[in-house]
Amino acid sequence: MRCPFCGHDDTQVKDSRPTEDNAAIRRRRACPECGARFTTFERVHLRELTVVKANGKREVFERDKMERSMRVALRKRPVEEDRISRVVTSMVRRLETMGETEIPAAQVGELVMEALRSLDSVAYVRFASVYRDFREAKDFEAFIGALDEDDI
Repeated sequence: MRCPFCGHDDTQVKDSRPTEDNAAIRRRRACPECGARFTTFERVHLRELTVVKANGKREVFERDKMERSMRVALRKRPVEEDRISRVVTSMVRRLETMGETEIPAAQVGELVMEALRSLDSVAYVRFASVYRDFREAKDFEAFIGALDEDDI
C-alpha cells in the first residue's frame, strides 16, 4: 500500500481488526519512510458490477458514490452513521447477489429510494427531488401527497 503522505511504496500493517458490522477489515498502517500513520478498509467484492446509465454509458459501480449520495440526503438528519453504513452494505450485497453484472442505474436509484424511505422521510424526499428531477413546488406536493396516501 502506498503512503498517502509521501508516496512511499511499502507501508507496514500495525493492526488489523474487523469493523463493527463485520463487513470490512480495518487496517492501521505506518510508513517507515515518513513515519505517518493512516487507516485503510478492505471489503469483499463478490463480483465486479457495472452500472448502465439511461444513455447507454457504462460505469463501474462505486459503493462510495452510492453512500455519498445517501449521506447528502441524510445530512443533518437524526440517523446514526453506523446505520447508514449497514444499509449501504446491505444494498451492495443485494446487488452483488442478484446474479447480474450489469445493473441499470434506475434500479440502483430505486434501491436507494427504498432504503432512504425506511431510514428517514425527509431524506427520502430530498433524494427523490434530485433523482426524479423535481422542477416546481407542485412536483414536491404531488410526491408528498402520494407518500401520505401510501402511509394510510
